[in-house]
Amino acid sequence: MQDDLIARARTWLAEDPDPDTRDELAKLIEAGDVTELTARFSGTLQFGTAGLRGELGAGPLRMNRAVVIRAAAGLAAYLKKHGSKNGLVVIGYDARHKSEDFARDTAAVMTGAGLRAAVLPRPLPTPVLAFAIRHLGAAAGVEVTASHNPPRDNGYKVYLGDGSQIVPPADAEIAAEIAAIGSLNDVPRPDTGWETLDDSVLDAYLARTDAVLAENSPRTARTVYTAMHGVGKDTLLAAFERAGFPTPDLVAEQADPDPDFPTVAFPNPEEPGAMDLAFAKARETDPDLIIANDPDADRCAVAVKDDDGAWRMLRGDEVGALLAAHLVARGAQGTFAESIVSSSLLGRIAEKAGLPYEETLTGFKWIARVEGLRYGYEEALGYCVDPEGVRDKDGITAALLITELASELKEQNRTLPDLLDDLAVAHGLHATDQLSVRVEDLSVIAGAMQRLREHPPTALAGLPVTQAEDLTRGTDRLPPTDGLRYTLTGARVIVRPSGTEPKLKCYLEVVIPVATHADLPTARAEATALLNTIKQDLSTAAGI
Repeated sequence: MQDDLIARARTWLAEDPDPDTRDELAKLIEAGDVTELTARFSGTLQFGTAGLRGELGAGPLRMNRAVVIRAAAGLAAYLKKHGSKNGLVVIGYDARHKSEDFARDTAAVMTGAGLRAAVLPRPLPTPVLAFAIRHLGAAAGVEVTASHNPPRDNGYKVYLGDGSQIVPPADAEIAAEIAAIGSLNDVPRPDTGWETLDDSVLDAYLARTDAVLAENSPRTARTVYTAMHGVGKDTLLAAFERAGFPTPDLVAEQADPDPDFPTVAFPNPEEPGAMDLAFAKARETDPDLIIANDPDADRCAVAVKDDDGAWRMLRGDEVGALLAAHLVARGAQGTFAESIVSSSLLGRIAEKAGLPYEETLTGFKWIARVEGLRYGYEEALGYCVDPEGVRDKDGITAALLITELASELKEQNRTLPDLLDDLAVAHGLHATDQLSVRVEDLSVIAGAMQRLREHPPTALAGLPVTQAEDLTRGTDRLPPTDGLRYTLTGARVIVRPSGTEPKLKCYLEVVIPVATHADLPTARAEATALLNTIKQDLSTAAGI
């Protein structure tokens, strides 16, 4: 067994094109580090609907140039099998460790396979790549990014020619082509032959961002902005300048790309502590709102000042509802859509406005495919406000739209929290929360899901469970997915493993009827107590 492991590692070493990972692997082989070699060679990184994502390092269970070359060769084979004999593949990348290498390898493999390849000119936001696919008429797109994952990770996200991320069965078909790749030495990788794009694609994207704003709308709201050590700063500043908003005050410590993300434990605005520097800057400059992007700038976080003068992050569901209300007020037409883990408030807003509404599985790969989509959002800070331009979440255009809304409210001497209060009175207080458990051992997640399937709760926080659904069976409106949904009297709970991180995620929502603005403090206190008790009861039921 150990001899076989060492033999597989030596075979991999002989093909690895990267001197960094070859050196790393050679040392592990020389040291006879069976534990570490087993962790890297006991399978392969699985290509799924999120593409690839994992820790950087040598071996088939890590993100590295050898894994990326195989993935690119599999994608090329899939595209050629589906009629793209000399189609264009456009490639973008973020500023993480190895991202530029992975982008260049992908371009080389596509060129060697007889396809055309074009690489964005430098690290740019993921939505620029999603825009470029349709703008250039590409057959597919690749974005090298691990989004808001820890610094040691990287990833590989695949889009097809419609500009949205892959969904089944394309993911399984591409995975089969990857598995069929033999020796890396047989994958042609020329040194030249692809195009490095100039700024015209970025300029076209920025011109498109103007379309999300209403003509002659107020542009007065002042912002503090953090790029979270990612690639969003230059693009967002350019978009804000074009729109005529005041120049955002930057969180200088996080403004420029840094793959080590030195000021945050996790480069995700939702994580505790990630926004502390932005809050400090806001206390110094007193803006109307704080805007944050995640490192690849496809997500947008918003923070506001409460009545007591303290800054707080708005939940993704709150921003989702605010943007929806703003679009409705502007007379937007088309379907409003969200994933099943997002707040049901969007459905209430759409219904009152007489607009079509759809629920999808988690992920923008599903939301972007809704027919007639006008607006889509997901609670994890993802918003699609210009589906004709970018069929994916876009943290730049979302930032523009929320700042326009803040400007309109400012002209009326009102704030974003004031509008949230109005929505609560109109539709009921929709309070959401999340129980999120990060694990080292993925079997903990499988065990929790199994416990809940075998012994589903009959009540949570004293609220009876009126319907328990195992989503692996699918529903009349949703394809199968690994998840559980509990409908309670006045509440809803969804439990699912994260698709991109080693986390079990539980999404909670309670709805409290509200008669007047004066009733809001009592309703909020009731909602908070209910959510906390649901969390405790669910944690006990899942054994986590």
